[in-house]
Amino acid sequence: MTMQTIGFAASDVDPFSSEFLRDPYPCHNALREAGPVVRLERYGIWAMARYAEVNQTLLDWETFCSSAGVGISDFRKEPPWRPPSLILEADPPLHTNTHRVLARVLSPAVLRSLRPAFERDADALVDTVLTMGEFDGIADVARAYPLKVFGDAVGLPADGRERLLAYGNMVFNAFGPRNALFEDAVAAVQPVLGWINAMCSREALAPGGIGAAVYAAVDLGEIAPEQAPVLVRSLLSAGLDTTVNAIGNALFCFAKYPAAWNEVRDDPSRARAAFDEAMRFESPVQTFFRTTTRAVDVSGVAIPEGEKVLMFLAAANRDPRRWESPDTFDVHRRTGGHVGFGAGIHRCVGEAIARLEGTALIAALARRVASIELAGEPVQRLNNTLRGFESLPLAVRAPKSAPA
Repeated sequence: MTMQTIGFAASDVDPFSSEFLRDPYPCHNALREAGPVVRLERYGIWAMARYAEVNQTLLDWETFCSSAGVGISDFRKEPPWRPPSLILEADPPLHTNTHRVLARVLSPAVLRSLRPAFERDADALVDTVLTMGEFDGIADVARAYPLKVFGDAVGLPADGRERLLAYGNMVFNAFGPRNALFEDAVAAVQPVLGWINAMCSREALAPGGIGAAVYAAVDLGEIAPEQAPVLVRSLLSAGLDTTVNAIGNALFCFAKYPAAWNEVRDDPSRARAAFDEAMRFESPVQTFFRTTTRAVDVSGVAIPEGEKVLMFLAAANRDPRRWESPDTFDVHRRTGGHVGFGAGIHRCVGEAIARLEGTALIAALARRVASIELAGEPVQRLNNTLRGFESLPLAVRAPKSAPA
């Protein structure tokens, strides 16, 4: 990666190349050190990798809008590839109303009602992996658990839920350029698009679930009938892949840093803190875009109106200006303020349910599993936006029984 300074730092780095995606951290550091804002010449966009600038950009939705798309495409200059999300790709006043509906259907009271089932399913899954001894941490845990508990919570039929994975992979690849990752994801998703659309209908969703609650907002006159399936689609696309990657990355961290796992095992109440540290340390959502609505000065760099700005969330989460020893996985760390879930009005509306899933599963493992070790070479799953694994061979063992 080469850097030059012409009133601002400029770089020829390609943040969507396979080389970058496999190991982004050296480039993250170089981008942070280059300056508060860097021009990425390859794509003609601006980038921020320091915590202060990323966080402030996330908070300032009026200057850095989402309605022009949170990917590299500018919806004001080219048609979106699918109807824009009413949450992720909307700004007030539209965002205010739809966010209010989703916040209610994912309220603390709803989450309290879900917790017992989430914990039972986590315990059952731990029973299974202890019996197996060796397993794939992605297929057998990180995918299996959210597909079960999140799918049940939304009210999806049990059959066919794995099709959501191909759809989510395509959605997050679509936030990047039209490269090979995007093209492969589009080809893979074609056979499941009909099923996805069908699952967003009222008829497909079980009564009493989160999906049905979205349609109840139509009956109350809070949203238009045509908005309900789009909101359900947002739940299905954003509520699964990110959690799958978050759980998989946490398992990888526990295997790679056994001392950290020992801390959680000795005190399972640290499960939530450990999940948030994994979100900071190996952020599943690496990047998101915003678009400037006016000319703006960011830390001395002038960005014109109508420019795409790429925020490196993962780089911000390891910025030494914000975090002490940021490249250390520390389950005792105070992680408040990390941007793994975003920040501001577009902070992930499903944050609480994702945290409930991660915490329930890690706590169940901590109560029953003495060690988590790599049983083979992990295989990364490259994605233009997400960081995670395709496979993660693991071995676990239960604590030795006390002598009789």
